[in-house]
Amino acid sequence: MKAAIIGIGLIGGSFALSLKEHGLCQFVVGVDNNPQNAQKALELGLVDQIVSQEEAIAEADLIVLATPVNDIPTLAIKILNRIGLKQTVIDVGSIKGELSEMISQHPKRGRFVATHPMWGTEYSGPDAAVHGAFTGRTVVICDRESSDEDALTLVEKVYTAFGMPIIYMTSEEQDLHSAYVSHISHITSFALALTVLEKEREEEHIFDLAGGGFESTVRLAKSSPETWVPILMQNKYNILDVLREHIHQLQIFRIMLEKDDKEGLTSAMRKANTIKRIIK
Repeated sequence: MKAAIIGIGLIGGSFALSLKEHGLCQFVVGVDNNPQNAQKALELGLVDQIVSQEEAIAEADLIVLATPVNDIPTLAIKILNRIGLKQTVIDVGSIKGELSEMISQHPKRGRFVATHPMWGTEYSGPDAAVHGAFTGRTVVICDRESSDEDALTLVEKVYTAFGMPIIYMTSEEQDLHSAYVSHISHITSFALALTVLEKEREEEHIFDLAGGGFESTVRLAKSSPETWVPILMQNKYNILDVLREHIHQLQIFRIMLEKDDKEGLTSAMRKANTIKRIIK
């Protein structure tokens, strides 16, 4: 199988590495609008060759869209317009609503499989790609009934080889759940970083006092705005719902502190502790 990765950053580069590591592809080509990223991906061995988008579409059995999410819907249409009936196209973006709507009536919709590997780091670019990135992580496949059986089977085979448990959702379900388990975490991290930077104007004090708890909570604030602004905008309404509840919970904590409500704080924290049933 020959694969083409369009967008050779953290996710695209790690995907390319995984395809090679698991013996799924003999040859992986890359496409990237940034010449420096393209050259770096080639130097790092993430891909075997840098090609034009036209060449990638003409030659690849599997085409992976790993660009920022705001580019994926239009890119998907352009590629579906040009592929053959034996080629398979997937995306690895974290938002599916707009994509699903745009491609729903395309005559080659069946050749597309919408996926969201639930993995990422705060880093970006080809330098951030890592070996074994997806092993043990869940992948969501959306709207599987809209994909051709052979295309779906190929994608399931790839993710199974990666060692990823597969779950199936509609695009709407995926976007809602991602708002709760991923997108709100990034907003909270960005907001905490801004809070600390505002209060601690002398940066050296932050690093002197910051412990493991702060570091783990604010880690995501290092994430790229170029990646996250499009995600937040595309999933705006789900995220706004989550933010309202999050702000409500923060207000409850503030009120309990103001009232020296030790029992209330203890009860709230014990309830929060039950998250360990979900997150080990």
